[in-house]
Amino acid sequence: MAQRRILHDEFFKKAKAEGYLARSAYKLKEIQERHRILRSGMKVVDLGCAPGSWLQVASEIVGPKGLVIGIDLQEVRPGLAENVHTIVGDIFKTDAAALLLDPDAKFNAVISDMAPSTTGHGDDAISVRLCRRVLELLPAMLAPGGSCVMKVLEGGGYPELLKDCQRLFAKAKGLKPKASRDLSREIFIVAEGYKAPAATPAAKLAKPAPKPGPGWGS
Repeated sequence: MAQRRILHDEFFKKAKAEGYLARSAYKLKEIQERHRILRSGMKVVDLGCAPGSWLQVASEIVGPKGLVIGIDLQEVRPGLAENVHTIVGDIFKTDAAALLLDPDAKFNAVISDMAPSTTGHGDDAISVRLCRRVLELLPAMLAPGGSCVMKVLEGGGYPELLKDCQRLFAKAKGLKPKASRDLSREIFIVAEGYKAPAATPAAKLAKPAPKPGPGWGS
């Protein structure tokens, strides 16, 4: 007999009592307790931030001198702290630069609790694609030495995704917090020490000057 999914478990009740928008707040809290990826004064971006519980936790940790930016397809309800700013958008269509209030100051951490709308067919592959989009955005968003935390559904694509994270960061490992449901396939990749790619030399970015044509002078 299949195990019945328990919706109103201890973390659901705890979130309601402590004012968090969802039980997922305790997943980030445990990751923080184990790895200390967030610190006071940091700039953090939350990709796929609805309903907003990770924004709340990140806001508490970075404090008033820090900044938390969130983006999601859904609008996050108002009432978050002053150091939190959210926009409605699609991470596959939004330029990473649009999330940086200061182009010269990248984020210290990228966090993501995104998940596909589950259908039971190919959910893990879609989840891996969401994570790979996060990785695609890192060069434009994440400062050298920064951290990344993202949720993925375990499946065929997970091992290779983890290996890619281990190449991009000084260390990366999978972690399943206690607040994750027992039946859930979700796991969080916690990556620290981002090895930012070297900037492309200006000479390579410059386009060759066009050859003079009629009317260009002598």
